[in-house]
Amino acid sequence: MPPRDVEKVWSPPEESCAKEYSSPVLSPQARSIDSGVLSHSFSSMSTLPLHSGSPKGAGLEDEKAPWPTTKQRATPSRRTMAWRYAVVVTFLLCYYLLLRPADTICTSPKCLESCDVDSCTASYGSESAADSFDLDPKLDEDFTAQGLGYQTPSQRPLSRIQEGTGSKIPLEAHIMSKCPDAKDCLQKLILPAMEQISDKVDFNLSFIASVSEKSTEVDCKHGPGECIGNMLLLCAANLPFPPTNDDSLLPEVYPRTPIIRSLGFANCMLNGYSHIPNREFIHECAMEHGIDFDALNRCASQQDDDPDGGEQDGPMLSGLALLRESALRSDSLGIKTSCTVRLDESVWCVRDNGEWKDCARDAEGSNPRVLVDAVNKLWEERN
Repeated sequence: MPPRDVEKVWSPPEESCAKEYSSPVLSPQARSIDSGVLSHSFSSMSTLPLHSGSPKGAGLEDEKAPWPTTKQRATPSRRTMAWRYAVVVTFLLCYYLLLRPADTICTSPKCLESCDVDSCTASYGSESAADSFDLDPKLDEDFTAQGLGYQTPSQRPLSRIQEGTGSKIPLEAHIMSKCPDAKDCLQKLILPAMEQISDKVDFNLSFIASVSEKSTEVDCKHGPGECIGNMLLLCAANLPFPPTNDDSLLPEVYPRTPIIRSLGFANCMLNGYSHIPNREFIHECAMEHGIDFDALNRCASQQDDDPDGGEQDGPMLSGLALLRESALRSDSLGIKTSCTVRLDESVWCVRDNGEWKDCARDAEGSNPRVLVDAVNKLWEERN
């Protein structure tokens, strides 16, 4: 039999390819195609070059191949990338705005008008903290006195903190926690110097207040809120480190809060001194510098200042007692102005009304470098 002409073999119209490709149902005509003719057609097609595309309008380019392809994804346009970056930046900005403190700390002169820069020299008899620090709701929900029956071991006399530090040079700053001069003094002199001499000095923050020897009254220049801030800074410096839940296991002399933490906490507090004693503000500063906020709260809320009172096995002093002792020390030294810096038991420099006064080394004592040199010289002489 002569070979069957390939041209006579039935082939569906070109436009039907897309329909059959996209539809799982075959036409009756296609189902009746002779298998021999179909195989002959495929054998003929096997010698043709590979099909590299579909005719225009066939629609195959719109179909998704059911197998993996090696086609690379198109590179996004510049406009698309710009939109993506804009979305990411917007998201981060919204995230920051949602997490930032609701009450933004301000340090501009207008914001600080409520605290007169001329009033950081003690002249008592104005506002009194009296004999109560159980913090009423008017002080922005400040610390509660819920732990009145508890005293932390950090509340022992400040004089005991000095034990074992005889070879170090005494460095002390007498301040009021809500005084702008205290902030300037700490940030412009103490902190820059301490970065270089922290291992050579025995640094202490002392506080200026009026103390009655006949009662528990403490009078702070800028009101009861300042007394609370003073107690918080004293408590933070004297908390046991690392924190402990069993005070009875602590020895008579135990490690206190590292100076890098307590001084960082003090800097945070003084940087936003107008917010003292706002609870959220205090909590943020404590968490930022690794201070146990619950222990801090208990210490500041404790009102028993009798060293011989309370439980026999408990700590000797409360936050109030720490403040009374610190204020009595400043008063005994004749310190009335915040901030007064003393080096080796002598006045080094005074920050008052936004100016440096009575500074050592021919008025150069306000320069941190001069203070560092003086400490290094004393250190070499004694060690």
